[in-house]
Amino acid sequence: MVNGPPSFTESSAFQRVNVVSVTRAEFLRSFDLPKAVCLKFSPKNNVLATWQAYADTIANKLHLQKVSDFVLSPGVQPTKVAVYVPGSKGAPSFVRLYQYPNFGGPQSALANKSFFKADKVTMLWNKKATAVLVVASTEVDKTGASYYGEQTLHYMAAHGESAVVQLPKGGPIYDVAWSPSSVEFCAVYGFMPAKATIFNLKCDPVFDFGTGPRNAAYYSPHGHILVLAGFGNLRGQMEVWDTKNYKLISKPVASDSTSFAWCPDGEHIVTATCAPRLRVSNGYKIWHYTGSVLHTHEVPPSEELWQVLWQPFLEGVFPEKAVRYQAVPSAVPSAEPKPAQAYRPPALRNKPVTSSKLHEDEPPQNMKPQLGGGDKPMSKTALKNQRKHEAKKAAKQEAKADAPQSPGQGPAPQNAPRNAVPATTTGDPEVDKKIKNLKKKLKAIEQLKEQAAAGKQLEKNQVEKIQKEAALLKELEDLELGV
Repeated sequence: MVNGPPSFTESSAFQRVNVVSVTRAEFLRSFDLPKAVCLKFSPKNNVLATWQAYADTIANKLHLQKVSDFVLSPGVQPTKVAVYVPGSKGAPSFVRLYQYPNFGGPQSALANKSFFKADKVTMLWNKKATAVLVVASTEVDKTGASYYGEQTLHYMAAHGESAVVQLPKGGPIYDVAWSPSSVEFCAVYGFMPAKATIFNLKCDPVFDFGTGPRNAAYYSPHGHILVLAGFGNLRGQMEVWDTKNYKLISKPVASDSTSFAWCPDGEHIVTATCAPRLRVSNGYKIWHYTGSVLHTHEVPPSEELWQVLWQPFLEGVFPEKAVRYQAVPSAVPSAEPKPAQAYRPPALRNKPVTSSKLHEDEPPQNMKPQLGGGDKPMSKTALKNQRKHEAKKAAKQEAKADAPQSPGQGPAPQNAPRNAVPATTTGDPEVDKKIKNLKKKLKAIEQLKEQAAAGKQLEKNQVEKIQKEAALLKELEDLELGV
């Protein structure tokens, strides 16, 4: 209500929101909502809704152009923030870390990491807010190696250090998880079967879990147990590991699971099949980490289950307990599905089964055979020496492959292609060029065969190269004979 001329001011006697009974001409209620600009009664006149524009008081502001994402640090104050600015016009993308309220330009940043090949990023703070992991992703892998684009993993510490995390196997990065201790993290990566590795804060590998059907990693609330799992388009296999002794505890299977969560007690796990990801066979299971199913609940076919959550508790309510390896007793019968049999044509069904795996699973590093033979797990010193030996061997092979061959260099080495002959000229430059290229391909195939014999796992395209050896040798022989 506004006063008339000459003041035209708002009447102080009339509050902004008043409720009056029109039939009785009676004042009912007044609300102190000076910024309300809209109101609406419900159809039965027993609810009044008001609306006002949101107004926020800015306490501080970071002046940085084109910020497309940011993540606040967890835990107590003072809060830190990680901000991402995508690259443009040839300039790299970058992530910077700031501590509130120090927002005074680039010089006030705690850390800075720039990189190319990034259409989007995922930023993950550790629990103590001392470091951030950045997964940078591109929509398209220009090398054509992956349908899902290309990913790289970067590490940034709040005290200024930064590094690229070197992942030993190429392919997508499926998941990255910080340990609750904030001193290590686990990455699941590489073309299937995927590798999983724990790294320390120097980005050095601490333990390699080998390869397997997995795409997710889940640390227990206390950080002493790690679950590696394959959900989504995988069959729900889980590997439960003791991260202090790097010992496998159990390998349960939770088929068709769409969600996974640790109980705050660090002892129990819930897996669930929920809509809308899957609209049939909805339900959940409660597990003990030793692999026992303690409770199951199936939703009727006419209903859907949308979410399953544990009751939250304050940190410290549940103390860490010693890891146990024997499965706890359970009244719930185990009814895991039998593994599906591979299709075999009728003509082959009565014949012996032959292995047709393109990739052999790589065992965890403490289950690999030692250099001197034996089946005992390798010690940390032995593992370190093995890595040094393999690195030196690879460097020698690369140097040997790149070294130019002189005519008087002596006899051909024993690892040369089986049917290789001394370099000759046919008199036709085009034919000589083809012969040279064929010999180069055969040399590369021989090196791949040596690597396979030494126990290295080859990629699918490398296996296909080896399969072409006979055809290349025949083509080389025809060219040199002038056929």
